Amino acid sequence: MQFLLLATDYDGTLAQDGYVEERTIAALERLRASKRKLVLATGRHLLDLANIFPRLNLFDRVVVENGGLLYRPATREQELLCKPPNEQFLSLLRKRKIPFVPARTVVASWQPHEEAVKAAIRDLGLDLQVTLNKGAVMVLPAGVDKATGLQAALVELGVSAHNVAAVGDAENDLSFLHMAECGAAVGNALPALKEQADIVLDASHGDGVIALIERIIADDLADFVSGRDPKNVHNGTAARADLTSK
Repeated sequence: MQFLLLATDYDGTLAQDGYVEERTIAALERLRASKRKLVLATGRHLLDLANIFPRLNLFDRVVVENGGLLYRPATREQELLCKPPNEQFLSLLRKRKIPFVPARTVVASWQPHEEAVKAAIRDLGLDLQVTLNKGAVMVLPAGVDKATGLQAALVELGVSAHNVAAVGDAENDLSFLHMAECGAAVGNALPALKEQADIVLDASHGDGVIALIERIIADDLADFVSGRDPKNVHNGTAARADLTSK
Protein backbone atom coordinates (compact mmCIF):
# COMPACT_ATOMS: atom_id res chain seq x y z
CA MET A 1 0.00 0.00 0.00
CA GLN A 2 1.34 3.42 -0.93
CA PHE A 3 -0.26 6.64 0.28
CA LEU A 4 0.25 9.15 -2.51
CA LEU A 5 -1.97 11.96 -1.23
CA LEU A 6 -3.00 13.51 2.07
CA ALA A 7 -6.35 15.30 2.30
CA THR A 8 -6.76 17.52 5.34
CA ASP A 9 -9.38 19.75 6.92
CA TYR A 10 -8.38 23.28 7.94
CA ASP A 11 -10.07 24.59 11.10
CA GLY A 12 -9.50 22.37 14.11
CA THR A 13 -7.14 20.14 12.14
CA LEU A 14 -4.31 22.00 10.41
CA ALA A 15 -5.24 25.19 12.22
CA GLN A 16 -6.04 26.15 15.79
CA ASP A 17 -8.08 29.34 16.16
CA GLY A 18 -7.55 29.89 12.43
CA TYR A 19 -3.73 29.85 12.65
CA VAL A 20 -1.35 27.23 11.23
CA GLU A 21 1.94 26.82 13.09
CA GLU A 22 5.21 27.06 11.16
CA ARG A 23 6.14 23.51 12.20
CA THR A 24 2.92 22.27 10.59
CA ILE A 25 3.74 24.13 7.37
CA ALA A 26 7.21 22.58 7.44
CA ALA A 27 5.65 19.11 7.70
CA LEU A 28 3.42 19.82 4.69
CA GLU A 29 6.53 20.86 2.77
CA ARG A 30 8.27 17.61 3.73
CA LEU A 31 5.31 15.63 2.44
CA ARG A 32 5.46 17.48 -0.88
CA ALA A 33 9.21 16.87 -1.04
CA SER A 34 8.48 13.12 -0.76
CA LYS A 35 6.66 13.41 -4.14
CA ARG A 36 3.22 13.09 -2.54
CA LYS A 37 0.28 15.38 -3.16
CA LEU A 38 -1.84 17.52 -0.86
CA VAL A 39 -5.52 18.48 -0.92
CA LEU A 40 -7.12 20.91 1.53
CA ALA A 41 -10.85 20.46 2.17
CA THR A 42 -12.71 23.07 4.21
CA GLY A 43 -16.09 24.63 4.80
CA ARG A 44 -14.57 28.12 4.53
CA HIS A 45 -15.09 30.48 1.58
CA LEU A 46 -12.05 30.83 -0.70
CA LEU A 47 -11.43 34.53 -0.07
CA ASP A 48 -11.73 34.07 3.68
CA LEU A 49 -9.36 31.10 3.56
CA ALA A 50 -6.79 32.90 1.39
CA ASN A 51 -6.81 35.89 3.75
CA ILE A 52 -6.19 33.81 6.85
CA PHE A 53 -3.84 31.25 5.26
CA PRO A 54 -1.71 32.63 2.39
CA ARG A 55 0.10 29.32 1.78
CA LEU A 56 -2.54 27.68 -0.42
CA ASN A 57 0.22 27.09 -2.98
CA LEU A 58 1.32 24.17 -0.79
CA PHE A 59 -1.74 22.27 -2.02
CA ASP A 60 -2.37 20.67 -5.39
CA ARG A 61 -6.09 21.31 -5.04
CA VAL A 62 -8.26 23.12 -2.48
CA VAL A 63 -11.88 22.11 -1.87
CA VAL A 64 -13.82 24.98 -0.29
CA GLU A 65 -17.43 25.63 0.71
CA ASN A 66 -17.68 22.07 2.03
CA GLY A 67 -17.38 20.55 -1.44
CA GLY A 68 -19.12 23.22 -3.48
CA LEU A 69 -16.09 24.75 -5.17
CA LEU A 70 -12.72 23.44 -6.41
CA TYR A 71 -9.70 25.75 -6.50
CA ARG A 72 -6.46 25.10 -8.41
CA PRO A 73 -3.72 27.12 -6.67
CA ALA A 74 -1.15 26.77 -9.47
CA THR A 75 -3.41 28.50 -12.00
CA ARG A 76 -5.81 30.25 -9.57
CA GLU A 77 -8.74 28.72 -11.44
CA GLN A 78 -12.03 28.10 -9.67
CA GLU A 79 -14.72 25.60 -10.62
CA LEU A 80 -18.20 25.37 -9.17
CA LEU A 81 -19.06 21.77 -8.35
CA CYS A 82 -22.78 22.43 -7.81
CA LYS A 83 -25.46 25.05 -8.42
CA PRO A 84 -25.39 28.44 -6.66
CA PRO A 85 -27.73 29.04 -3.69
CA ASN A 86 -31.46 28.96 -4.45
CA GLU A 87 -32.83 32.51 -4.47
CA GLN A 88 -36.22 31.44 -3.09
CA PHE A 89 -34.44 29.81 -0.18
CA LEU A 90 -32.40 32.94 0.54
CA SER A 91 -35.52 35.09 0.36
CA LEU A 92 -37.36 32.87 2.82
CA LEU A 93 -34.43 32.94 5.26
CA ARG A 94 -34.49 36.74 5.12
CA LYS A 95 -38.26 36.85 5.56
CA ARG A 96 -38.06 34.60 8.61
CA LYS A 97 -35.10 36.57 10.00
CA ILE A 98 -32.87 33.50 10.07
CA PRO A 99 -29.25 34.72 10.06
CA PHE A 100 -27.08 33.35 7.26
CA VAL A 101 -24.06 34.09 5.07
CA PRO A 102 -24.28 33.08 1.40
CA ALA A 103 -21.26 32.12 -0.69
CA ARG A 104 -20.97 30.96 -4.28
CA THR A 105 -22.45 27.53 -3.48
CA VAL A 106 -22.94 27.13 0.27
CA VAL A 107 -25.31 28.94 2.61
CA ALA A 108 -23.94 29.09 6.14
CA SER A 109 -25.89 29.69 9.33
CA TRP A 110 -25.15 28.55 12.87
CA GLN A 111 -26.67 26.99 15.94
CA PRO A 112 -29.35 27.28 17.26
CA HIS A 113 -30.94 27.92 13.84
CA GLU A 114 -30.57 24.39 12.43
CA GLU A 115 -34.25 23.47 12.78
CA ALA A 116 -35.42 26.79 11.33
CA VAL A 117 -33.16 26.27 8.32
CA LYS A 118 -34.46 22.73 7.83
CA ALA A 119 -38.05 23.99 8.07
CA ALA A 120 -37.38 26.52 5.31
CA ILE A 121 -35.99 23.76 3.09
CA ARG A 122 -39.02 21.54 3.74
CA ASP A 123 -41.51 24.35 3.15
CA LEU A 124 -40.00 25.06 -0.27
CA GLY A 125 -39.60 21.39 -1.17
CA LEU A 126 -35.97 21.89 -2.12
CA ASP A 127 -33.39 19.14 -2.62
CA LEU A 128 -30.93 20.62 -0.15
CA GLN A 129 -29.02 19.05 2.71
CA VAL A 130 -27.84 20.43 6.04
CA THR A 131 -24.36 19.54 7.26
CA LEU A 132 -23.07 20.45 10.71
CA ASN A 133 -19.56 21.64 11.49
CA LYS A 134 -19.44 22.04 15.26
CA GLY A 135 -21.48 25.24 15.70
CA ALA A 136 -21.91 25.94 11.98
CA VAL A 137 -24.94 24.92 9.91
CA MET A 138 -24.09 24.55 6.20
CA VAL A 139 -26.59 24.11 3.37
CA LEU A 140 -25.68 22.66 -0.04
CA PRO A 141 -27.47 20.70 -2.76
CA ALA A 142 -28.10 17.10 -1.71
CA GLY A 143 -25.13 14.84 -2.36
CA VAL A 144 -22.51 17.61 -2.20
CA ASP A 145 -19.93 17.33 0.56
CA LYS A 146 -16.21 17.13 1.16
CA ALA A 147 -16.10 13.62 -0.31
CA THR A 148 -17.55 14.71 -3.65
CA GLY A 149 -15.17 17.68 -3.67
CA LEU A 150 -12.22 15.41 -2.91
CA GLN A 151 -13.32 13.00 -5.64
CA ALA A 152 -13.28 15.83 -8.18
CA ALA A 153 -9.75 16.70 -7.07
CA LEU A 154 -8.58 13.09 -7.28
CA VAL A 155 -9.89 12.72 -10.82
CA GLU A 156 -7.87 15.75 -11.92
CA LEU A 157 -4.75 14.59 -10.07
CA GLY A 158 -5.00 10.99 -11.29
CA VAL A 159 -4.95 9.50 -7.79
CA SER A 160 -7.17 6.66 -6.54
CA ALA A 161 -8.99 6.96 -3.22
CA HIS A 162 -7.14 3.74 -2.27
CA ASN A 163 -3.95 5.81 -2.16
CA VAL A 164 -5.38 8.58 0.03
CA ALA A 165 -5.11 9.31 3.73
CA ALA A 166 -7.46 11.96 5.14
CA VAL A 167 -7.54 13.75 8.47
CA GLY A 168 -10.16 15.90 10.20
CA ASP A 169 -11.87 16.86 13.44
CA ALA A 170 -15.62 17.51 12.95
CA GLU A 171 -18.91 16.18 11.57
CA ASN A 172 -18.43 17.54 8.05
CA ASP A 173 -15.13 15.64 7.76
CA LEU A 174 -16.73 12.23 8.11
CA SER A 175 -17.63 11.89 4.41
CA PHE A 176 -14.11 12.35 3.11
CA LEU A 177 -12.57 10.27 5.91
CA HIS A 178 -14.85 7.42 4.84
CA MET A 179 -13.88 7.89 1.21
CA ALA A 180 -10.15 7.69 1.87
CA GLU A 181 -8.31 4.41 2.32
CA CYS A 182 -7.26 5.63 5.76
CA GLY A 183 -9.29 8.20 7.70
CA ALA A 184 -7.62 9.79 10.74
CA ALA A 185 -9.00 11.95 13.55
CA VAL A 186 -6.79 14.45 15.38
CA GLY A 187 -6.75 14.28 19.16
CA ASN A 188 -9.16 17.20 19.57
CA ALA A 189 -11.74 15.69 17.17
CA LEU A 190 -15.34 15.21 18.21
CA PRO A 191 -15.98 11.83 19.87
CA ALA A 192 -18.38 10.83 17.07
CA LEU A 193 -15.64 11.32 14.46
CA LYS A 194 -13.11 9.39 16.53
CA GLU A 195 -15.56 6.47 16.67
CA GLN A 196 -15.67 6.33 12.87
CA ALA A 197 -11.99 6.99 12.15
CA ASP A 198 -9.51 4.29 11.19
CA ILE A 199 -6.78 6.01 13.19
CA VAL A 200 -7.15 8.26 16.23
CA LEU A 201 -4.11 10.47 16.77
CA ASP A 202 -2.97 11.36 20.28
CA ALA A 203 -1.85 14.87 19.35
CA SER A 204 -4.27 17.69 18.58
CA HIS A 205 -4.59 20.11 15.67
CA GLY A 206 -1.41 20.59 13.62
CA ASP A 207 0.69 18.37 15.87
CA GLY A 208 -1.61 15.47 15.03
CA VAL A 209 -1.24 16.20 11.32
CA ILE A 210 2.54 16.35 11.73
CA ALA A 211 2.54 12.92 13.40
CA LEU A 212 0.44 11.48 10.57
CA ILE A 213 2.70 13.00 7.92
CA GLU A 214 5.85 11.64 9.55
CA ARG A 215 4.45 8.11 9.58
CA ILE A 216 3.29 8.38 5.96
CA ILE A 217 6.78 9.45 4.91
CA ALA A 218 8.49 6.87 7.13
CA ASP A 219 6.59 3.72 6.22
CA ASP A 220 3.26 4.48 4.51
CA LEU A 221 1.31 3.83 7.73
CA ALA A 222 2.58 0.28 7.99
CA ASP A 223 1.00 -0.20 11.45
CA PHE A 224 -2.43 0.63 10.07
CA VAL A 225 -2.05 -1.42 6.90
CA SER A 226 -0.76 -4.54 8.66
CA GLY A 227 -3.13 -4.37 11.61
CA ARG A 228 -6.51 -3.69 10.03
CA ASP A 229 -9.27 -6.06 9.09
CA PRO A 230 -10.20 -5.07 5.49
CA LYS A 231 -13.83 -6.08 6.09
CA ASN A 232 -14.11 -3.59 8.95
CA VAL A 233 -12.33 -0.56 7.55
CA HIS A 234 -14.32 2.68 8.02
CA ASN A 235 -16.83 1.29 10.54
CA GLY A 236 -14.88 2.30 13.60
CA THR A 237 -13.45 -1.15 14.33
CA ALA A 238 -10.27 -1.01 12.23
CA ALA A 239 -6.96 -1.31 14.06
CA ARG A 240 -5.69 1.99 15.44
CA ALA A 241 -2.05 2.92 15.69
CA ASP A 242 -0.23 5.33 18.00
CA LEU A 243 1.23 7.78 15.52
CA THR A 244 2.62 10.30 17.95
CA SER A 245 5.38 8.66 19.90
CA LYS A 246 7.31 6.59 17.37
